[in-house]
Amino acid sequence: MIYEESDDVTEIEKAIGVFDSGLGGISVLRELRRWMPKERYLYFGDSAFAPYGEKARTDITQRCIQICDELVNRGVKAIVIACNTATSACVEELRKRYPHLPIVGMEPALKPAVEGKQAQQVIVMATRFTLKEKKFELLMSRYQKEHCIYKLPTPKLVELVEQDKLEDHALVEATLREYFAPYDLSGIDSIVLGCTHFVFFREQIRHIVGNQIALVDGNAGTSRHVLELLEKHGTCQTEDGHHDITILNSSPDPAYIALSKKLLNIESF
Repeated sequence: MIYEESDDVTEIEKAIGVFDSGLGGISVLRELRRWMPKERYLYFGDSAFAPYGEKARTDITQRCIQICDELVNRGVKAIVIACNTATSACVEELRKRYPHLPIVGMEPALKPAVEGKQAQQVIVMATRFTLKEKKFELLMSRYQKEHCIYKLPTPKLVELVEQDKLEDHALVEATLREYFAPYDLSGIDSIVLGCTHFVFFREQIRHIVGNQIALVDGNAGTSRHVLELLEKHGTCQTEDGHHDITILNSSPDPAYIALSKKLLNIESF
């Protein structure tokens, strides 16, 4: 079912728009549903243009504007940028373009990884774009005097999700071990999963690094923030109704829709 705005749909009944460079944002959608199971959701994956992490800022911004225009035209009541790279590239520009709409972005969860702790050693896994952007440099500068922070770009992981390789355990493990090889993991306190695609590798990462290292992502914090904003605006859905999910993708290949549903752990809509 395609969700579109109609005259008899109230603000509360409208969908929450969620988008990502591809399928990583499905991990955010899963968490949003846990926090707000009665809401409608409209998800857009830009798999035809993935990955964003290797693109120029202007190209990413152009894509995000096109996607958000589509979501706004379909009548969403809020937009979640379920992509750290897109947030780094253009969240402020999107907020200026749609001042009437709550827009929630994401950034690597470095703050919860180190706050209230002393002399932490932290690996931040993210895209190259996110790690080189001023937004992350400012975030990192708040904590690097007291903590040792390692930036680890891991673009191959995005490709593994987009290519439906998550169940190729040998390939996934080999890729992860290659990325972690330069580090003495016995001295690492936490690993930040700074790309929404990486949340799908949590179990495999845990298998490699052990239980002593905390794995931190921003999905729960983002979902909580969305809930708080909807409550503030009085648009949070509290009644049972048509809490359906619509998934769209820029790729004409239907395999991306099927994979999105698989990652969401839903057989039918």
